[in-house]
Amino acid sequence: MPTRKPKVIVTRKLPDSVETRMRELFDAELNLTDEPLSRKALIEAVGRCDVLASTITDRIDSALIEKAGENLKLIANFGAGVDHIDVAAANAKGIIVTNTPGVLTEDTADLTLTLMMATLRRVIEGANAVQAGEFTGWAPTWMLGRRITGKRLGIVGMGRIGSAVARRAKAFGLQIHYHNRKPVSHLVADELEATYWDSLDQMLARVDIVSVHAPATPASFHLLSGRRLKLLQPHAIVINTARGSLIDEESLTELLAQGKIAGAGLDVFEQEPRINPKLLKLPNAVLLPHMGSATVEARVDMGEKVIINIKTWMDGHRPPDRVIPQML
Repeated sequence: MPTRKPKVIVTRKLPDSVETRMRELFDAELNLTDEPLSRKALIEAVGRCDVLASTITDRIDSALIEKAGENLKLIANFGAGVDHIDVAAANAKGIIVTNTPGVLTEDTADLTLTLMMATLRRVIEGANAVQAGEFTGWAPTWMLGRRITGKRLGIVGMGRIGSAVARRAKAFGLQIHYHNRKPVSHLVADELEATYWDSLDQMLARVDIVSVHAPATPASFHLLSGRRLKLLQPHAIVINTARGSLIDEESLTELLAQGKIAGAGLDVFEQEPRINPKLLKLPNAVLLPHMGSATVEARVDMGEKVIINIKTWMDGHRPPDRVIPQML
């Protein structure tokens, strides 16, 4: 371990309190403009730092890792998802990868429920109508949405965030269904009165709302494929606050346009930040700019986890949030 302060390159602007603490503890080089680093800048950064404090906007593939200098020993990711990092290639080169799990769970779950209600109750459409001067008074059949209470919610991926969504949803009177690699514990299942489906196809055909919370891996690419989306009932809605690659966005757009799926609430997109122009035009799609963890509290907590991971590595110990290929 280096006895000097390690050179830490931070690829995006982080909360001021986090950056200040990094400057106190490390030889930290900050990104003052908050512009994502170019490929050339990333190559230059990994060639001269001890620690790369990365974010989701950095594509850290095997080719980039091959360019890393001898000093690079830690990629401390600011975020829970690491699908933008080739963890196996980093591991093979002796570079540790860490993330920031847990601290964004509650905020992402809150936003998931927000999207459910906004989509079912046509909140964005209503707000836009008011802004456009189209509201001329109450009418019995205008801007009708759907009641949330009593609906069946199908959760795809019952990890930290999926479970937090389920707890909130149960309080709103939804019936909880879920698909996971394995059932949750009996205590959790009893608490949530949750129904487990080992077949994703069978669950999709029976629920009113689908909320996606699986990790993004090669195996989960287009987990909700065009074929599976067609299994949904016409009144169903789809919510995604996980990763855009989990859903075949083109197929979803077509089914929404055809009225074969009632609505979608999306915080993430397949070609982010690019969004399918056809999707942008659909009134039954509620679209947000990847803001699931966008609270002051979550972003500060994430930064503190990055600092703890770096500091633990500096002290010669295994960082608490190390990611290894077998975990993906």
